Amino acid sequence: MTNPTRRIAQLVAALGRLDEALAQPKDSFMRDSAIQRFEFTADVAWKALQSVLEEKFGIRANSPKTAVRLAGENGLVADVPAWLALIDDRNLTSHSYDEAIADQIYAALPRHAVLVRTLLAAVR
Repeated sequence: MTNPTRRIAQLVAALGRLDEALAQPKDSFMRDSAIQRFEFTADVAWKALQSVLEEKFGIRANSPKTAVRLAGENGLVADVPAWLALIDDRNLTSHSYDEAIADQIYAALPRHAVLVRTLLAAVR
């Protein structure tokens, strides 16, 4: 298990990169870049949750959705349905070659970034 402090630092960096992409004017290249950065941010976010849950609560979470649910039960995230939607969008990114799905995910990225910022405030 990776140290939560290290995972949180990785999450700060990943979110910064996502914010950087979202700050650019949208075109297909920037949309795809933002989605790629979201994938990494979502992966690091659930792994950060996993690390924090294990270190602070002694709870093992072996999947992203389990980590989100347990984080909700333990006060680390307030909006579990929104986090589950974030995980669903992450799972859809393998279909980002579909223009409609890519646009749908891109439109959700600012909301997802807010969730990650809220998580960071809770675990720092």
